[in-house]
Amino acid sequence: MAEHERRHVRVAVIGSGFGGLGAAVRLRRQGITDFVVLERAGSVGGTWRDNSYPGCACDVPSHLYSFSFAPNPEWPRNFSGQPHIRAYLERVTDTFGLRPHLRFHSEVRSLRWDGAELHWEIETASGPLTADVVVSATGPLSDPKLPGIPGLDSFPGKVWHSARWDHDYALRGKRLAVVGTGASAIQIVPAVQPDVERLTLFQRTPPWVLPRADRKISAAEKWLHTKLPATRAARRQLLWSIRELQVSAFTKRPNELGLLELLARNHMRKAVKDPALRDALTPDYRIGCKRILLSNSYYPALAQPNVDLVAAGLTEVRGSTLVGADGSQTEADAIVFGTGFHVTDMPIAQRVTGAHGTTLAEEWKDGMESLRGTSAAGFPNFLTLIGPNTGLGNSSMILMIEAQLNYLADYLRQLDVLGGKIALSARPSAVQEWNRTIQRRMERTVWNTGGCDSWYLDANGRNTTVWPGTTGEFRKATRQVDLAEYEVLRPARTPADRTPGTAAEVAA
Repeated sequence: MAEHERRHVRVAVIGSGFGGLGAAVRLRRQGITDFVVLERAGSVGGTWRDNSYPGCACDVPSHLYSFSFAPNPEWPRNFSGQPHIRAYLERVTDTFGLRPHLRFHSEVRSLRWDGAELHWEIETASGPLTADVVVSATGPLSDPKLPGIPGLDSFPGKVWHSARWDHDYALRGKRLAVVGTGASAIQIVPAVQPDVERLTLFQRTPPWVLPRADRKISAAEKWLHTKLPATRAARRQLLWSIRELQVSAFTKRPNELGLLELLARNHMRKAVKDPALRDALTPDYRIGCKRILLSNSYYPALAQPNVDLVAAGLTEVRGSTLVGADGSQTEADAIVFGTGFHVTDMPIAQRVTGAHGTTLAEEWKDGMESLRGTSAAGFPNFLTLIGPNTGLGNSSMILMIEAQLNYLADYLRQLDVLGGKIALSARPSAVQEWNRTIQRRMERTVWNTGGCDSWYLDANGRNTTVWPGTTGEFRKATRQVDLAEYEVLRPARTPADRTPGTAAEVAA
């Protein structure tokens, strides 16, 4: 890495998941080759590299959960498993010639804005560099969240998070506790249940679970999608359209979700015959308030004789005894935490110091806010992919990423048009106005009115993660950069004058 020390690049991208690789492809397509992709691990894939737990798969159909510019006619199933998605991202890396730009084992330790030089100073595990523009594609599902359980340190068995699966530990014949009932846990439970002697599931809040319309994609379909690309495009369009039509029920008319609740109850009734277990698995909040989960095997697994449901959280560990909030006691050899990620308190925010000498975490202490999910006030030339209020409750995040890549492309075009050493800094008034509108629209959504406590909400109860509209709306809102929403910064004219430039200087 010596040849890259103190190197200056036009763009530094952080992370090599869908967001980072998508940004890299977009940069190359725009003729920009002076960029690096900084990755803390030793391979690409992001969350699809880190999450390799048994049963790991996507809950968005494969033909929609892929880049529009890199279609894959060979998807094996309607819903792809983790190995296929990871292989797809490796293929994208090779197809678009991204390997020369990748810097593995280069975790970003700090980012600091230099207002005099109008660039970012970046410290990484493999050495320092500077960049005119930073694109943060670290993702909201990248840093595991482990709850502080009293006595956990004294547990004599194995403990790990679902996103850091210990593949060397043999589960066969063991007593396993799974903590959490989110998207990872409902895939893990049926995958490991046949192997373990006993499985205890700690459930604070039951999820709504719908049938998973999964099947193998036939050889005929793959052939058709390869020979006639229009059929593949039509399939993607149909999958997208169905989800766009569903959005209004989540965002404007939550009362219309009753039919989905009925479907979910029937789905449970077919697999779970025990009325007491059914009662414990039935949510008391509106469907869609928390992420709706898809599984055909979760309920049948819970009904098996070697599975116990503790309808309470894990509150204490006493040696190998796990104590539930309901007072129950369970013996376990291993604990798996499916307890989610740092979503509303992204760790990267603590490492980014902006124009005012404060970190992004400090600026966001009362809740994440940015302009169009991309630009935070006081952090010039710093763009976030999958930033605040860009998450989705029912469709493919790749659609949101691609919309933000359009914005990134226009952002860099604007810098070229304005010319010279320059930076754009989101106006606080524009950020506030954008977020006022978002929160106003959020008021009637199921995520805010459905009566649940979800990871969509931050510590103050504000929904700073989900987009309260269609992906089409977001694409329109991020098609181009509105310079009126930014302050244009130029280098100070004299050494004594180090104050940032203003938009008025553009016309000068």
